[in-house]
Amino acid sequence: MTGIAQPLSRRGFLRLSAGAAGAALVRPGPAAAQKAQTLSILHENSFIKTFDEYFRQTLAPEYQKAAGVRINYELASVGSLQTRVTTVAETGSGPDITLNFFNWPYLYDEKYVDLSDIAAEIGGQNGGWYQSAKEATFVNGRWKALPFGNVGQLMVWRTDWFAEIGVHRFPGTWDELLEAGTKLKARGHPFGFELGHGFGDNHGWLYPLLWSYGGREVDRDGKAVVLDSAETARAVDFCRTFFRQTMVEDVLGWTDPNNNKAFLGQQISCTNNATSILWAAKRDFPEIAKVIDQSQNPKGPTGQRYHLLNSWSHSIFTHTPDREAAQAFLRWLMQKPQLSRWYEAGDAYYAPFLHGYDDAPMWKAEPRNIPYKESLATSHLPGWPGPASRAMSESVSKYVVVDMFAKACAGASTRDVIKTATAQIKQIYGAS
Repeated sequence: MTGIAQPLSRRGFLRLSAGAAGAALVRPGPAAAQKAQTLSILHENSFIKTFDEYFRQTLAPEYQKAAGVRINYELASVGSLQTRVTTVAETGSGPDITLNFFNWPYLYDEKYVDLSDIAAEIGGQNGGWYQSAKEATFVNGRWKALPFGNVGQLMVWRTDWFAEIGVHRFPGTWDELLEAGTKLKARGHPFGFELGHGFGDNHGWLYPLLWSYGGREVDRDGKAVVLDSAETARAVDFCRTFFRQTMVEDVLGWTDPNNNKAFLGQQISCTNNATSILWAAKRDFPEIAKVIDQSQNPKGPTGQRYHLLNSWSHSIFTHTPDREAAQAFLRWLMQKPQLSRWYEAGDAYYAPFLHGYDDAPMWKAEPRNIPYKESLATSHLPGWPGPASRAMSESVSKYVVVDMFAKACAGASTRDVIKTATAQIKQIYGAS
């Protein structure tokens, strides 16, 4: 047990909601049910195992019973989904529906069906969409994906170890976090923030750090490269100091699993991660779970705090033989009787982009996850404030920002790392 009050257990909530769904089930039109006998939806394995299990064991059978359409839930291994999506998009063969991350709807715009009608309908029924949802899925005036949820990257920390140095609330600024981290490292409780070539936990804190200092890769037009600035230099200088005074040196080579293992192995006192550390601790290390808390990222000198937008969304491929059937399924999936239960099965790992879920039972079940909901208001895609684009994706895939900070932490000069990163950004964006 974690010691956190839980008015309604996850199992109990799912059982009650399932009964409500049976009464409120919305059936698709007869044309959809008559044409397609099977639909396939492609996802990546979730870190929250109950999320995938609930879809396969409950939601898919419910839809087959209601609509006469069988749903195949295809899972790709972690980190391999984009390769699979690219192959499907290029060959025009494979699953009907896919999960997207980040700005993929922009990358596969021509291969995705316009879902604007469903987006407007679902938004109207659920208090409207967060603006950040639109940032990731609204392409050239059309919703090319239905926003699902955000896998936030926030601060995960040990309340007991912070209390040893007299800190009982998470530091509000990066400078205050540096001060706390310096003291904690001296007591044998260092920090551990990923600086290697992973796919989430590195970008999850380095982009927000850059933005909070006023640094940007490109301007709002997505054309003018503005990385070489005094603001970026201050962010790089801070990161180097932060690394040297608070962290274990191994973070320079870490990928996404490393900080989870180090935190649960009681080797570090603070990291930047999704809710998966708390979820795993509650399952496997209940004593550690009692002293874990989660907080929004600190503010920088600008007085602002930022978070990475790691948007999950669903799109329908244009090659799908029966688009009406695929649209009917997504419309059903996104309605509250189904969607509420799927979110609950994910233990708040996916923060809904719909305001109608701001007071959902899953937040009351585990209040420590609430900062992930609150972070939606300050979350942006990598490359912000520039618009989502292929260049944005290329910059991320080449680790331009990550390597700029990591090389500085390894000893390179601030001037050199910014010069190298700026040249890469100019080449990627085609700027002179």
